[in-house]
This record gives sequence, C-alpha cells and structure tokens, in this order.
Amino acid sequence: IASGNKGAEEPPSMLWGLDPVFSAFARLYIRDILEMTESTQVPGIYFYNLHPISKVDVLGTVVYKREREDFFCYGVDDGTGVINCLCWKRAQLGAAAQGGFDPVAELQKLRRAQRARCRLEIGELLRVRGPVKTSRQQREIKASTYYKVSDSVMAVQISWMMEAPQLYRQCYDKAPHSSKGHDEHLSFRDSAVSSLSRATKILKDFLKQKSVSRFRPYDVQDLLQPLISSPPQAASADQEPVAGPSACQQLRQLLKEALQILQDEGAVYRKVKSQDEVYLVTVQDKDLLVAVKDVIREDSRREKYVEKGCHVLHILSAVRQRYSLNVSRAALELVLKTLECNSDIISTSDSHYTAI
Repeated sequence: IASGNKGAEEPPSMLWGLDPVFSAFARLYIRDILEMTESTQVPGIYFYNLHPISKVDVLGTVVYKREREDFFCYGVDDGTGVINCLCWKRAQLGAAAQGGFDPVAELQKLRRAQRARCRLEIGELLRVRGPVKTSRQQREIKASTYYKVSDSVMAVQISWMMEAPQLYRQCYDKAPHSSKGHDEHLSFRDSAVSSLSRATKILKDFLKQKSVSRFRPYDVQDLLQPLISSPPQAASADQEPVAGPSACQQLRQLLKEALQILQDEGAVYRKVKSQDEVYLVTVQDKDLLVAVKDVIREDSRREKYVEKGCHVLHILSAVRQRYSLNVSRAALELVLKTLECNSDIISTSDSHYTAI
C-alpha cells in the first residue's frame, strides 16, 4: 500500500475536478485515511498520492461504541487501523399514508427494522460512507450513510478485501493526470503551473496595454475563459452524479489565484478591503505615487533622515498609516522604482531614499 507522497506539493483546487476520485467515495484503507494530509487550500479536503479526497467508504468491525442523544459514535476497525465514525440517529419516521393496510403495524415494523440496522454492538460489521473531518486533532468520518452488514459467511468482507487492492493498483496508487485524450499526459502540477502562468501573463499584458488604473474581477474574468475546459464526466458505481468543479468555478478559481500572484508581486493591490472587490494597478495609481513622494519629501527633511534618507520600511509604515494599510512592500518597491525613473526621488544607499 502506498503511503501517499506526503512531501509532494498538492495540485491547485481548480484541477481537482479532473480527477474522478474527487467526486467518488474513496474506498481507502483506514490506515491511509488517518495518514492523509489535509489541503492547505480548502479545509476538509485531503490528499492520498495527490488524489483529492473529500469522502470515503469503509467497511469494518465495531470495536467500541458511545451513544449520545442525537448520534452514535462507533470505532470501526478494518484490520489496518481504527477510525471514529459519527453516525447521526435517524429521524423518527412520520405518520404512514392512509391505505388498505394497517398503518400502525407497518410503521412499527419499519421502526424495528430501522433500529436494528442503525444500532450496532461491538463485534458487528458496519459500512460507513461520508466526508472525512478533523475534530480536535482527531480524524473521523461523519456518516451520510451507515448500516449494519449481515455477513455470516464473510462473503461481503472477502469481496471487499479482493476489490480494495485492485482499486489501489488501478487508481489510488497511480499519480493523477489530466485526461484530454493525448498520448502524453501532463501532471496536475505541470498543468497548473502552465495555466496559472499563462493567466497571470494575460492579465499583466492587458493591464499594461490598456493602461488600466482600477478594475474588478468580473472586468477581466472573460480574458481567462480560453484557458478553461470542462472537466470530464467519469461514470462509476461509487460516484455521485455531481462531478468536480464546473467550468465557471474553475474560471473563478483561476482568476483568484492569478490575482493573488499579482498582489504578491505588488502589481496590484486593494486600497480598501470590502465586499466591492476593487483592485488598483500600483504604478497607475497616481494617488499612491503622490502619497509615497510626500512621505519621502517631508520625512527626509527631518534631522534623523537628512544624511541617509528614509529607509524603505519607514516609508512603508508611513504610507500604511497615511494612505492605506493594504500597501505591500512589493507594491511600494514598484512605486519607488517608478518615482526614481521619473527623477522624483533618488536612492542614497541600499533601501534608503530622499527627495530631489
């Protein structure tokens, strides 16, 4: 059993939908569920061998149980490990419909069958399907479906143990690839880097060519549309009808990540962080250029800064106090470079500036 490439970098979320495992209940061994690494992008998503996993399907023996008012808590052991399964009690069945049978007797039968399937004792076999969660640093399954399995001759367990290694060989232990019908497949990370770098370049070129000073995400979203392709629909007995992220969701995610890169590089910034998501192009923001120039001109006259000029960190602190808390050092350095090219300021030494 593969342990899951713990050190590898996780693929960007916009590509998760390309992996059929993402929309399936993964039939992993409990040991691997416990050892999966959680996504740094989206809480509640985990990775096994770079496959994004959100929900699992396990079969095992109940080795401990606790009952609360609203749920049962079962410890399930499949031979590789034990995981806590949170199983909500079924809502009481409502009144039966009127008909040509005894509704009271039928309702009682249903309730007895329901209790028998949902109440398990230690040593009984339980199948659980549901999302994986981490609560108080403990991995657990919050069951969306669970029931007792009657398996007196162990036919179900044998079948399960025969199928699991095949699933690992054919799917889980194989590195995920984007499926576009080519003989040579690109890995998730290579695809991500390519799409993201192209998206970032498209935005940079647009902002430069059009001399844009401010914009909102929907103003530039359509520029990235050619980079998005609809994820393939994979049919499987273990899959739900809903596949991975839609083309629209992929587009929004790609735009979000590209804008984050532009912010990290200082090319754009948000003066005020509010629901109205407005981005300002750093070197086109005349108010920011004036604010930085005023800080340097005023503070470089002070005795403390006359000789060497103002340090970049002092300028950054002053600009954040007087203009916007959201100006990054990367954005400031672009502004300083622009002002120096315009002969508005001069660098007196490394990271020190004074007005001309």
